[in-house]
Parts: sequence; C-alpha cells; structure tokens
Amino acid sequence: MQDAICCRDDIMIYLIKQGLPPDKAFKIMETVRKGKALKDPEKWGEYVTLMKENNVPEWYIKSCEKIKYMFPKAHAAAYVTNAFRIAWFKVHEPLAYYASYFSIRADEFDSEYMIFGKEKVKNKMKEIDLEGNNATAKDKGMYAILELVLEMYERGFSFLPIDIYQSHSTKFQVEENGIRPPLNSIPGLGTVAAQGIENARKDGKFMSIDDLKIRSKVGTSVTDLLKKFGCLNGMSQSNQMSLFG
Repeated sequence: MQDAICCRDDIMIYLIKQGLPPDKAFKIMETVRKGKALKDPEKWGEYVTLMKENNVPEWYIKSCEKIKYMFPKAHAAAYVTNAFRIAWFKVHEPLAYYASYFSIRADEFDSEYMIFGKEKVKNKMKEIDLEGNNATAKDKGMYAILELVLEMYERGFSFLPIDIYQSHSTKFQVEENGIRPPLNSIPGLGTVAAQGIENARKDGKFMSIDDLKIRSKVGTSVTDLLKKFGCLNGMSQSNQMSLFG
C-alpha cells in the first residue's frame, strides 16, 4: 500500500526518484491526473517507453492508465485539516457549530418543523420516511438538516423564538440560552423582506403592523407569516386610536 498512487504529487516525485527528467515527470503526472493516459496512444507510448527505461514497474504503469482524476496533496491536506477544525467546534463549541452550519449550509431549514422541539422534528422525519421515493426533492434535502436539528436537541440545546427585533435577517445567532433563528427561516418569508425588516427596525420600534409594512416595505402576506410565528403578538393593526376601544 505504501507504493500506491494516492495523489497527483506522488507520481511526479516517484518518477523523478526513478531517474526521469523533472519536466517529463511533470508531463506524465499531468496526463495521468486528468485521466488522459490512454486518450493519446502515441504520446502515452513514448511515456511508457521512458518509464520502462527507468525501471518503473509494469503494475505502476497500469495504475496510471486506470486513473481518471487525482487530487493534489495540498488540496487533500486542506480538506482533512478543515474537517478537524469543524469536528473540534462540534465537540467544544457546539452552539457556534450549529449556528454556523444552519446559516451557511442549511438552505432547506424550515422553522415550521424545526424550532418547536424534537417531537415535531421526529414527526416530520417519519412523514418523509413514509413518502419513500415519492418524497419531494425539497423534503429529501430537508431530511439531513432535520437529523442535525434532532442531534442538537438530544445534546440539550434549543432554539429561541424568532423575534422581529432580535433575529438577524439571514444568520442564526448564538445567545446565552440557545440559538436565535433568522427571519428568513420562516417558510415563505424571503431574504429581501427579512432585510427590509432588519433595516427598518434600526429607526426604532414599530408602532403597529401597518407601520411595520410601510417602513419595511413588506406586504400583508409577510405580516401574516410573522403573526403565525407569534412575532407580532401585542402589536395593533393601526396607529389610529379607536373611540370605542
């Protein structure tokens, strides 16, 4: 196994050690790592002759002919190093890990099923399982995120309520008691609307739902979604006072 070709650098280094000129070793490496060894028989024949003249074994040449693509060593090392970093955060800074993952990778995150406890998460997973091959692409993409959300709950962590003043428009935020989901994690509430709310609140609290709509430039459909998630509890519809209220 120690002689097996593991990454593209191995080819050039090995051939140079066998006595091939560096420029030829490099060209052979480039041909092999692109999977082109047998696509130009005449050129490859020249390379095979050169390798045999320098005592490169037959099995090594045949291995080169079978390769379709190869990573560079630095690329492989970077992947492994990055994996260790991610693993460290998952173990030692779990809230930072989950918040980062959901913000960057979880395009199918759906607050309707994910922020209200693990039982709702389990029920959604069972629902997708029962659909089998008939499950939609969106639900299949959501399943992996549901698994990670369930893992988070099982480790004793939870989500905080979505809040029009405290939630970021697009990023999950780590707070003292858990992770605060962003406004756009509400299904149907787009990023533009979420950013409109985030920008508008910088000028102070919203006096009413109508005030929120005007300042944030959002429509009734958005405020209906916010109502569904309890984000507008206690907020009146209009600034106007009723004589009979």
